[in-house]
Amino acid sequence: MGDFNLALVIVAVVVSVVVLLVSVYLLVNYQHPDDANQAYFPKLVVVLGLTVAVLSILMLPADVANRQACRKAVYNGACSLTLPMKTLWLVVYIVDAVLVFLVIPFAMFYYEGDQDKSVGKRLRTALIWVVASAVVCGLVLGILYGLVGKVDFTVRHLSSSIETFPNSFSGFSSGQPCISSLPRQCAASTAPSSSLTTWTMRATFPEYVVALTTIVGSVLFTIFGGVGIACLPLGLIFSFVRRPKAVITRSQYIKEATELGKKARELKKAAEALHQEERSGNKGRKWRKNVKAVEKELLLLEDDMKALEEMYPQGEQAEATWAFTVLGYIGKLIFGVVGLIISIAWVAHIIIYLLIDPPLSSFLNEVFIKLDGVWGLLGTAAFAFFCFYLLIAVIAGEMMLGLKLVFITIHPMKWGGTLMNSFLFNVGLILLCSISVIQFCATAFAYYAQATAAQEIFGHTLQSLRGIKYLYKYNVFQYGFVALAILTLFYYAIFGWRKRKPTGRFQLSN
Repeated sequence: MGDFNLALVIVAVVVSVVVLLVSVYLLVNYQHPDDANQAYFPKLVVVLGLTVAVLSILMLPADVANRQACRKAVYNGACSLTLPMKTLWLVVYIVDAVLVFLVIPFAMFYYEGDQDKSVGKRLRTALIWVVASAVVCGLVLGILYGLVGKVDFTVRHLSSSIETFPNSFSGFSSGQPCISSLPRQCAASTAPSSSLTTWTMRATFPEYVVALTTIVGSVLFTIFGGVGIACLPLGLIFSFVRRPKAVITRSQYIKEATELGKKARELKKAAEALHQEERSGNKGRKWRKNVKAVEKELLLLEDDMKALEEMYPQGEQAEATWAFTVLGYIGKLIFGVVGLIISIAWVAHIIIYLLIDPPLSSFLNEVFIKLDGVWGLLGTAAFAFFCFYLLIAVIAGEMMLGLKLVFITIHPMKWGGTLMNSFLFNVGLILLCSISVIQFCATAFAYYAQATAAQEIFGHTLQSLRGIKYLYKYNVFQYGFVALAILTLFYYAIFGWRKRKPTGRFQLSN
């Protein structure tokens, strides 16, 4: 037993190092060339944020393995080498909250500050914003914790009188399982409703911070994740449907390139006008709206340029380039179909296990348990994959809504072309939603992850917090998640197969 527990600790350390290296790899390959050899502090925040987010997802499978390491222990000392999961959960999520609400905003304010100002002024401006945010958050947390930071557990109060221990057990039966002469006096299942009572205790402050952060993340997760769980696979499938069927002629290429050139000049002129307004200090609501509109049009222009290059490959390897383009769209179709199966499995699991009471089936819980029976880590790997899929769906949903809704800022992630502000925004979104993903998975896979430290935090304390428990009691987030997934499905069924039409001449709103 001790050897197995020590091996679990060693695996946890090795995995943490690997995750850190992968985070550095993603940063190096996704960063924009303009950020090379500079912006070191935002890069450090990005690496730390990605590492914490990935480790938080992997901690739930580790929590399950940690529980299994102790399932045959007959005394507490046999589990002395296991991971202190509850402490690790609280540490990771306190770090998560600090990154999301303090460090990442500071890095974004500093990175997006006026480049004409000195470093000291940019640091001072960013620090003022972050301190003000910290004071407000601290006051809100302190007031809420003082007023409603309590946990209300519903318990059944049972009591009995003292009875003499019997000399014979022959009189016991299913109808009389107790020592008392009164029938079923000791059976909790038949206790009257009046025996139910509320046991109130104050939650610890770290648990309360995790709970409120989870609520904020759950709102974003419900919106972006619900949309993303449908648009992620359907976007790939309809990308194949709208793919270029053949190479266009040179005259068509020149015509389309000329139109894109005109659009690029219009956007450049609009961007210069906005820069002049910024320098003059005129940065009101209309200015911010126009900036987001320009960013959206610029992103669509880049997509149009990429599509045009795909339809008219050039150079000596034009035929090979076209062949790889065709294979790329086939790959999108394959991944889209696989993703659609996973999305359907997720939505079906939520409905039959969480929304229907009592559950029709434990569904994916049983699948993971059977996979563990085939090979020890197979179920754990599948479980981790389903959790990661939800995080990817959140990013996909944010991208889709950002293109459709002007009031949502677009922060695209592109290989070799991602600026640090987009990196920081998406890392913050991943961190914030990772808490909710873990809570969501701990609830959805409660049978598979039973008796874990995550269940104690997310399954008992969180769902019993005063004022918050009703959101989980009535499955508000689960219903919202499924509803948005179904609405997104209908949207793609009606509009997904259509090609995007040119938007025409771009003008700033007056």
